[in-house]
Amino acid sequence: MLVIRQLDMSEEYFTIEQAAKKLGLSYKTIFRYIHAKKIEATKVGYWRIKKKELENFVKRSSNLRSK
Repeated sequence: MLVIRQLDMSEEYFTIEQAAKKLGLSYKTIFRYIHAKKIEATKVGYWRIKKKELENFVKRSSNLRSK
């Protein structure tokens, strides 16, 4: 079954390249995280990552713990 999803244009999205640059990681690393489901992304022609999802990923991946 083919599922077609539309982007919510009221939200800000990043491409893999933009996300990689923002996080200081490589394109391949972000791509692997998407396929490993560590980062949620939507493919509409090419991968798009919601700004909020990228922020959540950074929080989940942080080595710093709140006290």
